[in-house]
Amino acid sequence: MATVTLKHIQKIYPNAESSPKKKSRKKDEPVEKKSYQLKVTDEGVVAVDDFNLEIKDREFVVLVGPSGCGKSTTLRMIAGLEDITRGELYIGDRLVNEVPPKDRDIAMVFQNYALYPHMSVRQNLEFPLKLRKTPKDEMDRLVNEAAEILGITQYLDRKPKALSGGQRQRVAIGRAIVRNPQVLLMDEPLSNLDAKLRNQMRAEIIKLRNRIDTTFVYVTHDQTEAMTLGDRIVIMKDGEVQQIGTPQEVFNAPVNTFVAGFIGTPQMNMFDGKLLLDEYGKYTVSVGDAIIAISDEKQTNLKKNNIQEQNVIVGVRPEHITLEGEDSAMVTGLVDVSEMMGSSIHLHINADGKDCIIIVPTLDLGEKDLSAGAKVKFTFAPNAIHVFDPESGNNLEYV
Repeated sequence: MATVTLKHIQKIYPNAESSPKKKSRKKDEPVEKKSYQLKVTDEGVVAVDDFNLEIKDREFVVLVGPSGCGKSTTLRMIAGLEDITRGELYIGDRLVNEVPPKDRDIAMVFQNYALYPHMSVRQNLEFPLKLRKTPKDEMDRLVNEAAEILGITQYLDRKPKALSGGQRQRVAIGRAIVRNPQVLLMDEPLSNLDAKLRNQMRAEIIKLRNRIDTTFVYVTHDQTEAMTLGDRIVIMKDGEVQQIGTPQEVFNAPVNTFVAGFIGTPQMNMFDGKLLLDEYGKYTVSVGDAIIAISDEKQTNLKKNNIQEQNVIVGVRPEHITLEGEDSAMVTGLVDVSEMMGSSIHLHINADGKDCIIIVPTLDLGEKDLSAGAKVKFTFAPNAIHVFDPESGNNLEYV
């Protein structure tokens, strides 16, 4: 259908709090606004700063990040609902900065459904086609096809109030896809659904993207949605892109502590530690009294960046911690809370002054005492250890 290209996109909202005194600052000199951590210049609040992304034809890209990070603003700029302060936006080969939303050949699905309550499902689906003056035969074909894809054929004569939340969202998606847009934009479409319905609708969206020839741009604050839906994920914070990659790339190779903590459930554990070089020139990390080896691949990455011995933040995901190993490589801690999750137990441990979580498969429990107050020893998988700079938060493998 179409590629979408964003080049150095910036969105600045005029600063209503500006005063003559503030004008004395040098032009474009940034200051931190501590209330929400977005940069503020004399022009105003920088909601999105230097956003660069090329979305391939039929690719499913997810913009993810905490509330206020700029992901919905970026989506609305693609839709034409927000003006672009600086930069260039292309849909296909066409520059669309000044093109009205109705002429961009895009469709958008909102989180609140935005259905017409006085119209039937069929009439809601027909509405965008009537605006285009689509012939009746063609309109019936397109509506019936969209209804079949989404499994809502039996609801075509009902009003929205007679539908469940998941059914309403399917109708909203159907109204978006019925006219075969080049780009389908989705702004947190599942956030109003309960957990079970969200899981069902995620599966429906995956099926949908395999059946229609459309480029998807999807916004969510739920990293589970991002990991399960996206071909690539764009992780944002305070208006800036932190990392772009496949779900596996951002999970296995986070570029900084923010990405490491945001992606993954439960989130990555962070320990104060030291990066050391042994007598053979090999890197190890120390956490408390434990000295733990690092995998050969990570050794190569650190040497390539000429990383020296230093204090670091050691990051390890809960599923990459084990309760077996050599004594010299074992960290000691006390169990605070033990959560039975069925196939595994989530242990909340206090170790070396830090709280951490360890996931232990129930099949591996044996005779271990993992009740509250129990003393445990654990170590890290060598190929799953990440070392971050304490000041910048950057992963030292990728600086």
